[in-house]
Order: sequence, then C-alpha cells, then structure tokens
Amino acid sequence: MSVELGSPEVHSHAAVLPAPRAAEVESTDVEVTEAVIEAEAGLDTRSLSRSLFQRFATLTPEHSDHPYVRDTLIELNLPLVRYAAARFRSRNEPMEDIIQVGTIGLIKAIDRFDNERGVEFPTFAMPTIIGEIKRFFRDTSWSVRVPRRLQELRLSLTRAGDELAQKLDRSPTVAELAACLGVSEEDVVEGLAVGNAYTASSLDTTPTDEDGDGPLAERLGYEDTAMEGVEYRESLKPLLARLPARERRIIMLRFFGNMTQSQIGEEIGISQMHVSRLLTRTLAQLREGLISEG
Repeated sequence: MSVELGSPEVHSHAAVLPAPRAAEVESTDVEVTEAVIEAEAGLDTRSLSRSLFQRFATLTPEHSDHPYVRDTLIELNLPLVRYAAARFRSRNEPMEDIIQVGTIGLIKAIDRFDNERGVEFPTFAMPTIIGEIKRFFRDTSWSVRVPRRLQELRLSLTRAGDELAQKLDRSPTVAELAACLGVSEEDVVEGLAVGNAYTASSLDTTPTDEDGDGPLAERLGYEDTAMEGVEYRESLKPLLARLPARERRIIMLRFFGNMTQSQIGEEIGISQMHVSRLLTRTLAQLREGLISEG
C-alpha cells in the first residue's frame, strides 16, 4: 500500500489505530511496537515517519505546511502513546487522562527529534512519553504533597521489598531493607510511612465489615466534658493566687491531690476539724469572688 506524504489517508489511518493488547504491553521493545502498528494500520510507519521528519526539519514554524506536517506526525505516532499508557493501566487515573499526558510527551519528542542522528523516532520518543506520564503521577496523584526524594525512596523500597521477599521467602525487616538500599533505618521508616500519603479515604467512608460503627467522620473525636470547666478554672486562677499559702495548699491537696481531710491534717500538722473549717471558709470566699466578678 502506498500513501503520499501529507495525504488525508495518513490522518484517517493514524486516527483509528487501536490500543495495544494487554499481552503486548509487557514488552518495551520499540520494534515490536512498530510491528504492531504497521500490521494493524497497513502502513509502513517507519518510512512514512522518516519522510515526514525530513520534511518537518526543513520547515520553519511560520511556514504554512508546518502545522499540517506536525499534526500528521502526532496522529501517526499516537499508537506509541497508547502503548506506553497501557503500562499504567492498573493505576486509579482514567486511561483518557494518561493518554492525554502521554500525548504531551509525544509532542515534545516530535519538536526535539533530530532525524540526522540516525535514531529511529520510536526509540527516541518512548522515554519522553513514559517520563511525562511518570511525572504526571508523581506531581498530581499524591493526596498529600511529599518531597520527590521520598517519592523515589518509596519506589525503591517497593522494588527492594519484592526482591527480598522472593529471596528470603518472608517480608524483609527494616534493617534488611536499609542494608539493601544503603540507607539508614530512619530513612526506611520514613519512606514506608510516606506511602500513606498516596491515597486518602473519605470521612464519609463506611467500614467494610458488618460490625463497623458508621462513617469515619462519626468515629473521629469525642465530646470533652472538661471543656465546660475551662471558664471556671480561668476565673479561679487569680482568686487562688490571692489566698494565703496554707489555704491555697489545702485547696490543692483536697481537689488536685484527692486527699481526705484527715490526710491533709496530717500533712500540714493540724486537726481534721481545723481543715474542715478552713475548707468551708475558703470555698465560701472563692464562691463569693466568682459571683462578684460575674
């Protein structure tokens, strides 16, 4: 099949190329990608892209053919984006968004590609496309923004954890992960903890088990009954400060030390009856002070 450079057939064929199958996604061999594209589209994409890039290199951005040739290259190589995006199919992001981000990487690769270097375009473009998609996940998919160092450490810990688990036939310890990656145990703990920031649960989420106590928002926090006494405590502070030292100590031992009147008497060296009279008089004095200030 022969297709003229820049003909409408190029657009029609390139626009309808199907996404790669799941079995093909495991391979990162660019030649396999090209073979799939050519077999499904019936086009010699390598020769056609080479011709288009030769033409594109001679055009300035102001030339009338520049947008048309550039758009044709984009449409012709969109299967590369779908092929790369399929590697991230397990992520929670919609596939349409991943393809859109990968297309940005494809456009950057087209604008930077130098046909004179003797490198095939898919070989040059694939790292750029995948890098753009990875950057998208790194910058936007975390629920809480964490430093890039910790994001990369988390990925390294995931890979090291899988390798050590297969080798040891058990989950690796923090010390083993630290030795494997050549980092401190504190860094490993920090890297493992940062994984909790990747996704966030809604406060309205209900427990999956039948014995759940309702949404998380209803189980967070509690009513602090001590809050009701804050106003009284703050009002009492200046009144307590004006009491004589003995009376103030008796109040502290009775209400904060939870001591009985007999114990307070033994502590201070007076009788229990004397403690009772001092408590009654001091409490009346404090009550009167609160009423008068109120």
